[in-house]
Amino acid sequence: MQHLYVHVPFCVRRCSYCDFSIAVRKQIPAQEFVDLVLREAGSHDLAELETLYLGGGTPSLLPPSAIATLLKRFRQPQAAEVTLEANPEDVTPGNAKAWSAAGINRVSLGAQSFDDTVLKWMHRSHDAARIGAAVHALRGAGIDNISLDLIFALPDELKRDWERDLDMALALRPTHLSLYGLTVEPRTPLDRWISRGATHAPDEERYADEYLCAHRRLTADGYQFYEVSNAARDGFRSRHNSAYWSGKPYVGLGPAAHSYDGSTRRWNLRAWEAYRRAVTEGRSAVESEETLTREQREMERVYLALRTVEGLPLTAPYRPLPPLTAQRWVVEHDRMLKCTPEGWLRLDSLVHELSTL
Repeated sequence: MQHLYVHVPFCVRRCSYCDFSIAVRKQIPAQEFVDLVLREAGSHDLAELETLYLGGGTPSLLPPSAIATLLKRFRQPQAAEVTLEANPEDVTPGNAKAWSAAGINRVSLGAQSFDDTVLKWMHRSHDAARIGAAVHALRGAGIDNISLDLIFALPDELKRDWERDLDMALALRPTHLSLYGLTVEPRTPLDRWISRGATHAPDEERYADEYLCAHRRLTADGYQFYEVSNAARDGFRSRHNSAYWSGKPYVGLGPAAHSYDGSTRRWNLRAWEAYRRAVTEGRSAVESEETLTREQREMERVYLALRTVEGLPLTAPYRPLPPLTAQRWVVEHDRMLKCTPEGWLRLDSLVHELSTL
């Protein structure tokens, strides 16, 4: 296995839209977490890694020494991509230098918005000014491969200026941007607000307008959307996430982490306490697994390929295609089927239509 994901579940608070596997803690049990992850890693055959991704949760809450211990355990050649997800408020000059010294060479920064009112509504722990300060600190430490996360399609009553957020993000010259439309997940604060009428669900028209606006704006500024939600400058695609989209095997460690060996997908116990007890007692952290059928693997191959700019090789089962190309949702080029930006907005329905041809 050459691609490793480590899920760090700890957060200082839960964001209004979040349904990820997190553990809200005032005190982070960093040493215990590292010990458990390294113990779990012993059951995997981890080759020299091409990519290592620390995600969460909030990995930047771990002390730099804990991050260094994890990275020291896993072999990475000089050319490996080593990513840390970070919240802007955790990025100090000291932390950034320590991360760089430990081997972090890429940071995915959870900006989400440059509007303080929006950030407060999201329950984020930083203000807009911290985003620029974090980028400056990272570059000062020699970490130039910086990705910014932004969320679009927010409720109308917030009066969020999406184009202004894009302008503010681009002014920081990140190498990569990840753009996610707001979704309402069950049992989140946002779900409860909507159920009692305190706010409104995301509007589909706003979602489409803002997605297409971002596509035009970033493309004009020299970025390429190489995947439905991700845009990068030349040479700065996320190699780790690209491994997922190309169907390569990977290992996941930590609570709720997923692993895939090419045919079987496994996922760990979701809750931190359940994971902690299992590994401490010498039991497997795996909660369940699923071996994909040939049909499921084929459907997943089609779906993942159409998510990317390279597209899907045109083979016999996926003809004829005139109904899809006529609507300008897909284009055919060099025997590849590729989604247009409008097609990416309809990806699920496109895959369904292809599967019924």
